[in-house]
Amino acid sequence: MSDTRRPPEVDRVAASRKAVAARRARAGLKRDIATRVVTPQEVLRRASADPASPAGTLRVTEFLTSLPAIGEGKRDRILAELQISPVKRLGGLGPRQRGALAAWLDRRMPEPQPRPGRSRLLVLAGPTAVGKGTVSTYIRDHYPQVALSVSATTRKPRPGEVHGEHYYFVDDAEFDRMIADGELLEYATVHNAYRYGTPRGPVQEALDAGRTVLLEIDLQGARQVRAAEPSATLVFLLPPSWDELVQRLVGRGTEDEEERARRLRTARVELAAQGEFDFFVVNDDVAEAARQVVELSDGPER
Repeated sequence: MSDTRRPPEVDRVAASRKAVAARRARAGLKRDIATRVVTPQEVLRRASADPASPAGTLRVTEFLTSLPAIGEGKRDRILAELQISPVKRLGGLGPRQRGALAAWLDRRMPEPQPRPGRSRLLVLAGPTAVGKGTVSTYIRDHYPQVALSVSATTRKPRPGEVHGEHYYFVDDAEFDRMIADGELLEYATVHNAYRYGTPRGPVQEALDAGRTVLLEIDLQGARQVRAAEPSATLVFLLPPSWDELVQRLVGRGTEDEEERARRLRTARVELAAQGEFDFFVVNDDVAEAARQVVELSDGPER
């Protein structure tokens, strides 16, 4: 006689696959928290909105130890302070517990707040392989009111690149002269190799003509622009997840394993600096990310 209480094999297999997918989703979310791809406050909001989501089913103990500099000892002290049971999941917190945890997060690691006011000088930066160039190219092709700054660089042109259109290709002596004469709005050595910089003249000409100007640069350059032009609007481009960022870097196939590892270490540092920026855009869909970036300027046509 068959056991009618036992679920069919197909159901057990489906349930097992579902459980594995849920564990992977939670593991990916913990990596996103640890690498600052997502703020812990946002994870708590997701858990509250959908207790069955990866955020909602994440144990509060795992959530806390995913945060920077929180080990098991500190985690247990926090739980005791907030009067939260260690067996709780984020989606199962009561209103008092959720409020206490949110207040603790806001005190210890407040979410960046956008500055009031916007500028026609937009700076787009973000971690390596996040797709800054792809989003910038889409803006160039679909938003003619936005002028893309052309950088000067000491590296050699790649096949198909045109001087003055893709980059201003200069030698080291000319780059040194541009620095000495104050012709660069920002400049930096990228990946310990070549130097890149933003010529000040074309940017100012476009701004004087009433256009929005977009600078696609790295973190060092964004900091220099903020120092030189405090009114500039700084936009940080985020990946949908840490795993997606890794996949994009690996998928490019342009770096060897050692270089990929170095760039991922750099990406972690870059993600940790996102609090210096005014706005955040997630590059999940290029067209949507481009639209959001353009909307952040105070240009007359959006």
